[in-house]
Amino acid sequence: MYKDIATPNRTKEILEKYGFSFKKSLGQNFLIDTNILRRIVDFAELSAETGVIEVGPGIGALTEQLARRAKKVVAFEIDQRLLPILAETLSPYPNVRIIHQDVLKADVRKVIDEEFAGIKDIMVVANLPYYVTTPIVMKLLTDNLPLRGIVVMLQKEVAERMAAKPGTKDYGSLSIAVQYYTKAETVMTVPRTVFVPQPNVDSAVIRLTKLHQPAVFVENEAFFFEVVRASFGQRRKTILNNLTSNLPNGKMFKETIEQVLHEANIDPRRRGETLTIAEFADLSDRLFHVFQKS
Repeated sequence: MYKDIATPNRTKEILEKYGFSFKKSLGQNFLIDTNILRRIVDFAELSAETGVIEVGPGIGALTEQLARRAKKVVAFEIDQRLLPILAETLSPYPNVRIIHQDVLKADVRKVIDEEFAGIKDIMVVANLPYYVTTPIVMKLLTDNLPLRGIVVMLQKEVAERMAAKPGTKDYGSLSIAVQYYTKAETVMTVPRTVFVPQPNVDSAVIRLTKLHQPAVFVENEAFFFEVVRASFGQRRKTILNNLTSNLPNGKMFKETIEQVLHEANIDPRRRGETLTIAEFADLSDRLFHVFQKS
């Protein structure tokens, strides 16, 4: 068995050998706790038939744990300086492919078609760079990829927002966007002490299990998300005031919006964070007809 990458000594040894310095702009924090990495992999429920996409493999600490359990791992790495390091640390694992590309600019579906031919079970498992967590997760969900799910480590506060329930302080447009596509659950918290360098925040692992179809049916998806974003424009405002202020031509339609809220059995004085995803779906469909006619 090969020596694990994710120990303080081995990590230090690798970084020193290559004279690697961390780039703050890339949000680089490497995990140095093998047990935590194994638990992350456990949450992904991989088999010898699973294909895994990883984002930001760093020096390969999580990648090697994935490679030991999955059929194939494809990792996107944006930092060219890490490519020779990964070539060495992952040399024992022929089932790993590193792609030097920004995942946000990548055609992930094409990569899946080319790299995972014949593989039906596909997961995303990653320790995401904090500064781009939300755009990466949303791209993976909105691109409608053939994934079973996503298990990622991210900033604790962002994980809490993604998994939040209505009526809580963390519930917002991000919660609804994520829960429209997935069942979201925070499965573990991770202290900042198990990273080098130590981040300023604690982390959490979230598991997003793809729903077979969106959580609610809506007539127009883009308008649904527009209504959701508008409803959370200013958290202290009522839903009526937020919709009036933030929807295009909302001020002209204030009375109509109020009437639609009553028809949907939503008190116009409620705040956005009290509405369930089903209430938002009903509301957006009703408003869509109004705004479509205008």
